[in-house]
Amino acid sequence: MRCFYFRINISYQAFEQLYRTPNTVVKVRDEAGQMIQLPAMRFVPFFSQLGVRGRFQLVLDDNNKFQKLVLLNQ
Repeated sequence: MRCFYFRINISYQAFEQLYRTPNTVVKVRDEAGQMIQLPAMRFVPFFSQLGVRGRFQLVLDDNNKFQKLVLLNQ
């Protein structure tokens, strides 16, 4: 298993645009400096009137397949 940690701050309006566009990805840089690309749909459970904000943990299996995305703090 591989874990990546990153922070994200997307406003409500910006995320709403991402959410409405099919197959949109969010690109972030993890705390170790590696670029990560995730489907915007993975962030929907964390979407609020503030947008999507906080520090996240991304967990991938040994084949680099998505396992889970966890909000660690806002």
